[in-house]
Amino acid sequence: MWSPRSAGALARTVTALVALLLLPLPALAVTVERVTSPGGIEAWLVQDHSNPIIAMELAFKGGAALDPAAKPGLASMTAALLDEGAGPLDSQAFQQKLEDLVITLHFDAGLDSFRGHVKTLTTNRDTAFDLLRLALTQPRFDKEPVERIRGQIIGGLMRESQSPNAVAARQWFKTMFPGHPYGRSARGEIETIKTIQKPDMKALVREQLTRDRLVVGVVGDITPAELARLLDASFSALPASGTVSPVAETSASRGGGVSVIPRDNPQTVAVFGAPGIKRDDPDWYAASVMNYILGGGGFASRLTEEVREKRGLAYSVYSYLSPLRHAGLIVGGVATENSRFKESLDLIKAEFRRMRETGPTETELANAKTYLNGSFPLQLDSTEAVAGLLVQMQMDQLPPDFLDRRAALIEAVGMDDVKRAAARLLDPETLTFVVVGKPAGF
Repeated sequence: MWSPRSAGALARTVTALVALLLLPLPALAVTVERVTSPGGIEAWLVQDHSNPIIAMELAFKGGAALDPAAKPGLASMTAALLDEGAGPLDSQAFQQKLEDLVITLHFDAGLDSFRGHVKTLTTNRDTAFDLLRLALTQPRFDKEPVERIRGQIIGGLMRESQSPNAVAARQWFKTMFPGHPYGRSARGEIETIKTIQKPDMKALVREQLTRDRLVVGVVGDITPAELARLLDASFSALPASGTVSPVAETSASRGGGVSVIPRDNPQTVAVFGAPGIKRDDPDWYAASVMNYILGGGGFASRLTEEVREKRGLAYSVYSYLSPLRHAGLIVGGVATENSRFKESLDLIKAEFRRMRETGPTETELANAKTYLNGSFPLQLDSTEAVAGLLVQMQMDQLPPDFLDRRAALIEAVGMDDVKRAAARLLDPETLTFVVVGKPAGF
């Protein structure tokens, strides 16, 4: 699993990702071009010559789910160190060069992908792409930055151990995916981070940062011919493939129930959820509209109306779809005072049941589609956001013209579609709650 700073932050992150794929593009024309380098490396490009800026997002399929069972956190620690010295440049020299040329270059690892982010002025383009090449193909992993980053990660894990939201999220994923990589923390554990050494990170780079796993999206002041040249310059030295074993397909637990982790907190924090659907499921759009009405629409959602607005039980309550690469989830969170937690839990179950049995109203359905088809310009407010969308589309195996068809796919969702999705996904008896606090009655 991944370990968010809070359940609310986790919800916002996934909601933003879903929004990127559901909402229509701004009125201005956007053309997605497929660019293939002479060496056969492909990227999706949106040209924008209005500003001298280029943003590249890249992903290697796999991510933290490929971490060895004994060393969870390996991908995340490796990602944190790739820009801490590469080739002839030690950590200080590498970072100084980025700063002097105003180049953004960093990496991170999620469950299903190992990602890189580059942003540069056009005048520094070649240097930025060359620093990317060095980071991916010649990372140094020198002792000083390794121990410094190790200390930072361990410090973060210690803080997480005191966060009810993080504790609940970690345990919830362990419960939902016992024995599977999705049940482990992408950030690792304190004891496993202590064991990761330079050879482990070198092996990850060699086996996982390979051309057959690479996905690239680029937006900005660059032509297809210029990009084709830079793709080969940046990525041709990567290994063609690796030998790492793939992650197994899985299904989340349907066992349901409530697990309590006692903490002397004034509030009880809970992460809850059940098996969901993956991004390529035919019911994806129906489920997305359904979830907006149930718990994804903020103050427009039923959960917020029933739990917060009518009864004042919680400041925040939400749900979202989490389409992992090898499993699907519907996840939610709530925090309420200990004495009234059971009331919140019962209301959440009741709203799952009500949506499953009766579906939405015609007004709720229309409003959900209007929102999902109307707020996209607020999401794509930067070149990085658009580049990230291009990568996500490729990861989800969507065609370039999907941007032109997306709004129609949402608009086509009807009442029967939402009811069918609700019947599949919203059985309250399969809801698993992991609770941190001292809830009355448990």
